[in-house]
Amino acid sequence: MVLSTAVAIAIKYGGPYLSITASSTNALIAVWLPSLFMATLLSWRWQRKKVRSEK
Repeated sequence: MVLSTAVAIAIKYGGPYLSITASSTNALIAVWLPSLFMATLLSWRWQRKKVRSEK
């Protein structure tokens, strides 16, 4: 929760200082990156749990 708040504040106050052009590529990156990150994290956790249960 604290991390989420920190990210939101960083985006709100630091975002205008970034020079990111409005393009479809940047929009796709912004939309897909969090989903890919979560999918990778959940897959990694699932694999660890699977390995632990086999021991």
